[in-house]
Amino acid sequence: MTGFILAAIQAAPIVFDRQACTDKACELIAEAGRNGADIAAFGETWLPGYPFFIEAPLGDLWWEAAALYLEQAVRLDGPEIAQICKAARAAGTDVVIGIAELDPATQSSIYASLVFISREGEVMGRHRKLKPTHHERSVWADGDADGLVVHERPYGRLSGLNCWEHNIVLPGFSLIAQGTQVHVAAWPGHEPENAPSDPVWARQHLLSRAFASQAGAYVIAAAGLRLDQHVPERFKPLNAFEHTGQSVIIDPRGEIIAGPADGETILYADANLDEVRKAKAACDPAGHYSRPDLFELRLKGKTLFPTRQS
Repeated sequence: MTGFILAAIQAAPIVFDRQACTDKACELIAEAGRNGADIAAFGETWLPGYPFFIEAPLGDLWWEAAALYLEQAVRLDGPEIAQICKAARAAGTDVVIGIAELDPATQSSIYASLVFISREGEVMGRHRKLKPTHHERSVWADGDADGLVVHERPYGRLSGLNCWEHNIVLPGFSLIAQGTQVHVAAWPGHEPENAPSDPVWARQHLLSRAFASQAGAYVIAAAGLRLDQHVPERFKPLNAFEHTGQSVIIDPRGEIIAGPADGETILYADANLDEVRKAKAACDPAGHYSRPDLFELRLKGKTLFPTRQS
C-alpha cells in the first residue's frame, strides 16, 4: 500500500457528557470512513473534552467542575472505548483519539491519553501524556513512557504525541528513532489571539510542522474545538478562553497540505509513502544524518539510539 488518506476530525465534544461525546465520535468516524480515510485523528482529550476550567480562579464552581470532569473520565477497558472500537471496525479506518483516561486503580486520577485503535476494532496501544502543561497539572497526572511506540499499519508506521510533548524534544526523537512515517499531533485547539505574548501557549502549527520536517513523516495536527456556546451555562464563568480548532495536515517536508480549518469539519489529505522516503533520504536524524558516536538515547533501560538491528 503506497497511497492512503489522512483525516483530521475537528469537532466540539459534548462537555461533561462522555456518552453523548462517544456517540458523536462514532458518527464522525463513520463519516471519515465513508470518505475513504485510512486513519482518522481527534484532538487532545477530545473524549469527553479538554478541562476548560483550569485557568479560572479557584472557588466552589471550579471544584464542582473538577469533580464532574473526574466523574466523566473514561476507562480504557470501559464501554466508550469498546463502542469506538466497533465504530472503527465498521468504518474500516484506524482511529487515534485523545481521552481523559481514568486511573483504573484509584479511580481518582486522570491522564491525558492518546488511544490507538485499528480498523479491525482492536486497541493497539495507549500513550499517556508525560508531563501536563502549566495549569493542566491541576487535573492531569504525569504519564509514562510505555506508549512511546510506533505501530506498524498497512499504510505505514504510526505514532502520536499530545500537544506540548512536541516541545520536550526527546519523546519525539524516540518515535523518530523507531521510524515513524505517520504521526498524530493532538492539540486542544488553536491558541488565543494574545498567545504571542504568553510563553505558556504551544504553537501548534509551528511545532507540528517542525516535527514533520524532522521526522520526514506526515503529521495530522488534530485540534479540538470549544467555543463559549459549547460550555454548559452553569460553567461559562470558568471558560477563560476558547479553542478555535485550526487543524492542519502536514507533509513530510513540513508543508501544510490541508487546512487550517474553521468550525466543525473533517480535513482530508492524500498521502504517499514515496514522499516519506524522499524526505527520509535527505535527512534521517536517527540514521545517516546522526552522530551515534556522540549521542545515545535510552528509554526505560532500552537503547533506542543508536539503533541496533540484528
